[in-house]
Amino acid sequence: MRVLVTGGAGFIGSHIVDALTEAGHEVVVLDALLPSAHEERGALPLTTVPDARCLVGDVRDPGTVADALRGVDAVCHQAAMVGLGKDFSDAPAYVSCNDHGTAVLLSAMEAAGVRSLVLAGSMVVYGEGRYVCDEHGTVRPGPRAVPDLRAGRFEPPCPECGAALRPGLVGEDAPPDPRNTYAATKLAQEHLAAAWARASGGRAVSLRYHNVYGPGMPRDTPYAGVASFFRSALARGEAPAVYEDGAQRRDFVHVHDVAAANVAALAAVTETDTGATGSGGGVAGAAGFAAYNVGSDEPHTIAEMAAALAEAYGGPDPVVTGEFRLGDVRHITASSQRAARELGWRAQVGFAEGMKEFAAAEMRAPSGE
Repeated sequence: MRVLVTGGAGFIGSHIVDALTEAGHEVVVLDALLPSAHEERGALPLTTVPDARCLVGDVRDPGTVADALRGVDAVCHQAAMVGLGKDFSDAPAYVSCNDHGTAVLLSAMEAAGVRSLVLAGSMVVYGEGRYVCDEHGTVRPGPRAVPDLRAGRFEPPCPECGAALRPGLVGEDAPPDPRNTYAATKLAQEHLAAAWARASGGRAVSLRYHNVYGPGMPRDTPYAGVASFFRSALARGEAPAVYEDGAQRRDFVHVHDVAAANVAALAAVTETDTGATGSGGGVAGAAGFAAYNVGSDEPHTIAEMAAALAEAYGGPDPVVTGEFRLGDVRHITASSQRAARELGWRAQVGFAEGMKEFAAAEMRAPSGE
């Protein structure tokens, strides 16, 4: 099968290209090589796969996308701006890259008759994770108040009685509640994919990545995840700066496992598209769209991750700053049981093993270095 991987030269995309090739697929790579994630164009090979067709271009350009889709059977859409960014002034760029780009791609897929899509989703669409109050059961706390954050009161209280809450694992049936610009654009991508599936008769799967880390992460950029921030600090000889009190719970999933999830989702969605799992059935169901958490199912706190990474790197030890970022959530950890049940995928790289590898891994520099 010939698969177009948008953003295929990026951190996650390049690992997906490798995994697809190892699975016997032919790969086409389309990447704009945005300077926030890549070195200068002349210094970066698009992919380590020698036989891949590689195109440098923007997914927002209809002509470029139409060319990239020639002879393609399915698409893994990874191209996006990621992370919280600098401030709200980044919002037009996020919406343009993530939502307008996805709309252009989906329109071109419909015109080209390509009916299978795997989308890079994100756990950020949930906002806060799953919480239980001893008196009121499962509840959904609202955004944390700035005075509380400034006072060091980081845990969201029960919205009914103000009592302490117990965080748990969030499932795909949790209602979306995006709390920042990036999250809003990732949810919009899912809505666009679902609308495309209904209009075209296609099948789309969104893989809601949790905190992805591993070799090839971009360094020294505000558009990366917390693992990249800590690893970048260690490479500079600085202590990782842990925000709040470090007790925020996250699910850290290795990029090799994320790549494997894409291969599994691609197999499932193309089988559905060809009728191998039943007309109108399969992973995407009658609606043509389904979402899956992609996490390790092994929650850890931010402080635990920083400590494990610093120890594996050889120091310096992390520093808990008490600072906070608006738009951050307190706890968000995944249940990936639906992916295990319906896609046959489970994370294989354990936390200790993955952090030890990541501490020694190469990172990619942003443009200009």
